[in-house]
Amino acid sequence: MLQDKWIEFAVELQSLAQAGLAYGKDVYDLERYTRIREIAAEMIACKSDIPLEKVKNLFCNETGYQTPKVDTRAAVFKEGKILLVHEKNGTWSLPGGWCDVNQSVAENTVKETLEEAGLNVKPVRMIAVQDRNKHNDPPYAYGIVKVFILCEVISGAFTENIETTEIRYFGKEEIPENLALEKTNKEQIQMCFKANEAKHWETQFD
Repeated sequence: MLQDKWIEFAVELQSLAQAGLAYGKDVYDLERYTRIREIAAEMIACKSDIPLEKVKNLFCNETGYQTPKVDTRAAVFKEGKILLVHEKNGTWSLPGGWCDVNQSVAENTVKETLEEAGLNVKPVRMIAVQDRNKHNDPPYAYGIVKVFILCEVISGAFTENIETTEIRYFGKEEIPENLALEKTNKEQIQMCFKANEAKHWETQFD
C-alpha cells in the first residue's frame, strides 16, 4: 500500500512538472520543472520493476497538459461464453488496445477486435468506463481510462498475427488463470458476463 502511495506521489509530481513545462516562461523555472519530472521518473523506477529508461520514455516525452490515455476492450459472446485472445506472451485478455487519435471509441473497438481476433463486430452497448489504476495491476505511471464495449459478431475468422496466437470462448467457470492482468482481470470479465445477461444494463463508471 505504501508503494502505491509513492507511485501516486510520483504521478502527481510528473503531472505538475509537465504542466509547468507547457505553460512556464522563465528559463530557470523550466529547468526546475524538468528536474522535478526526472525525479518523478526515478521514483517510479525505484518503486517498480520498470527500468528507468523505459519510465522516462513513457513518462517524460509528452508535452502539454497531461491527460489520461484511452484503452478500449471488446466483450464478444457466443452461446453464453466470452471471447478471449491468446497473446504472444502466453496470457489471455479481452481484445482491445490504445485508442488511436483518428478513431472513436466504437471505431477503435471494431479495429482492435478485427486485428487481434479476425472478427468483424458491431458495438451494441457500453458496459463500463474505468480508471485503470483503480482496477488493474501493476499501477502505471500515467492515467488510463478503460472502456468496455459489448459487441456482436458480424463475420470473420481468426488468423494468427503479430499480437495473438489463437482465440477461444470461455464460460463463467472456465476463465483462465493466466490472464494479462495489466489489461484484463477476472473481475472485469465477470462484469462483462453480467452486462451480457442483463436485460437493462446501466453503464458503470468510476
